[in-house]
Amino acid sequence: MNKCAVVVILAAGEGTRMKSSKPKVMHEVCGYPIIEHMVRTAVEISESLPVVVVGHQAEQIEQYLGQRVRYAYQSQRLGTGHAVMVAHSILEKIDGYAVVVAGDIPLIRSSTLQKMVEYANEGGYDAVALSAILDDPTGYGRIIRNEAGDLERIVEHKDATEEQRRINEVNVSAYCFNIQLLLSSLNQLDNNNKQGEYYLTDVLHIMKEAGNKVGVFVAQDSDEVLGINTRVQLAEVEQKMRQRINRYHMENGVTLIDPNNTYIGPDVVIGSDTVVYPGNVLEGRTIIGEGCTLYPNNRIVNSVIGNQTQVQASVILESRIGDETTIGPYAYLRPGSNIGNRVRIGDFVEIKNSSIGDRSKVSHLSYVGDGTIGRDVNVGCGVVCVNYDGVKKHRAVVEDKAFIGCNVNLIAPVVVKEGAYIAAGSTITDEVPEYSLAIARARQVNKEGWVEKRQLKKKGE
Repeated sequence: MNKCAVVVILAAGEGTRMKSSKPKVMHEVCGYPIIEHMVRTAVEISESLPVVVVGHQAEQIEQYLGQRVRYAYQSQRLGTGHAVMVAHSILEKIDGYAVVVAGDIPLIRSSTLQKMVEYANEGGYDAVALSAILDDPTGYGRIIRNEAGDLERIVEHKDATEEQRRINEVNVSAYCFNIQLLLSSLNQLDNNNKQGEYYLTDVLHIMKEAGNKVGVFVAQDSDEVLGINTRVQLAEVEQKMRQRINRYHMENGVTLIDPNNTYIGPDVVIGSDTVVYPGNVLEGRTIIGEGCTLYPNNRIVNSVIGNQTQVQASVILESRIGDETTIGPYAYLRPGSNIGNRVRIGDFVEIKNSSIGDRSKVSHLSYVGDGTIGRDVNVGCGVVCVNYDGVKKHRAVVEDKAFIGCNVNLIAPVVVKEGAYIAAGSTITDEVPEYSLAIARARQVNKEGWVEKRQLKKKGE
């Protein structure tokens, strides 16, 4: 496989049609900024750090990407050719092919760019433009071919004649260049056009006039070339990528009841024979095991779920769940939760930074925060781990086989030893010994006739 020497991503545009306070390439598609998708594609076809050309609100892009890329700065947006010019000091030290790609086409596959590089290498081309065939080419530069089928020139839509605008093979804004020939051609570039900009497409014409071999490689999937300039286009690309992701999972043994209403991020892993109902949102580096059932309307982020587990209408954030466990409906697992095997976490239960041992049950209306719950424990309805004293958090520990009755408050730090029972309605502040019963509530007092006396008193007033 012939890898390119470097990838240059053009991401300096203002994106004014997005009507946003942040750069266009920082808007998200399937959970990640557009620029993230572009950088991931770049590193798959080149071992060299990508070069990202930034300009408008560059600091936001730099803060996000950090040291994963190199930066070139385009302080004035004078066209795509000028954007590559500002990367001159980086490119002049590199030999081989450079892929130059617009930063707003996140559907572009690394395999397509790699095939373009191989096409250039095998055909002895000094430059290759990626093209696509579109039913509606409005707004795109048109590919003009010569008799041999190679590139004659690219004409921008705004500069094209009516006849040229009828051509449906368009420029994708992705190119493969011999780096040294690219740099020498950039030196000859001018801005003699209606927009007064330096077009990168004119470099191809300059190279061809100099006798260099310039070709065109056609992308097989026209969806890959969809650019993003508006919120409408952002939504369209989001839908296309989501369809691509969902198809991948279905082809690998996952059942999606309604793919059009299932939202899966690009890094999510799902085991075979798992069934995903509509309304599920699976984000980040979530891993779902085999044979699971995700009933409608879950949000699961950066979490690991074991095999044969069921989740219903719940939120799970940065947590781990074992095998054959049931979660929900309406459970909330906050970061740091570690749920064992064959556990039951029921409706309106909140777990935070806590571990729940195998076969334990927290069935309904309870809060376990900063708690360690052992194996085979029953946590009754309305139990609260009181973990905050107004200054810092404390931990409650419930050992194996304990039974916590309804409406119990565990005032942390506190330990409930193995096999202990806590009576309903108790507020526990001290350690409960093994296999003992703790009762911490006032004795019931019945005052007979109290209601009648109260009513008589009110009438007398």
